[in-house]
Amino acid sequence: MGDDMVNIEQSMSEKTARRWLSERGVKLEDIAELVMYLQSSYHENLQMSDCLHNVERVLSKREVQNAILTGIQLDMLAEKKLLEEPLQSIIEIDEGLYGVDEILAFSIVNVYGSIGFTNYGFIDKQKPGILQYLNDKSTGKVNTFLDDIVGAIAAAASSRLAHRTENAE
Repeated sequence: MGDDMVNIEQSMSEKTARRWLSERGVKLEDIAELVMYLQSSYHENLQMSDCLHNVERVLSKREVQNAILTGIQLDMLAEKKLLEEPLQSIIEIDEGLYGVDEILAFSIVNVYGSIGFTNYGFIDKQKPGILQYLNDKSTGKVNTFLDDIVGAIAAAASSRLAHRTENAE
């Protein structure tokens, strides 16, 4: 495949990933708020615009787009009851021992180094902001993968921010 075709394909993947996040009720500002939650105590003058910029940069990565597309598609299929058992039930109820949703999230967390793991673990336990909503089973939505993906994007953006700040000093 030529470079032009690869760029078109990536652009389409990024647009689709962003659209699917939005359609599932996740705004980029929601993710930026999670970055602010993770990083505000480490950066004296951190602005929401800095957080949003880092979220945007994370979303520009192909491996992040692939994780978003894969995870959201599995959530949507489970919501429509289109998966075979036992996978249907496992994803639908967000079985605690399943773990594949976290493994997919780790592919995002890894993009900016090991600090992302601690950021991700912390935010996954705390479930602030949009993560609380995504984990609310009473909404009727299946967000087994999406909550971990959103937390991972925030963790990766936080890691990116930390690396950029460290390099600037």
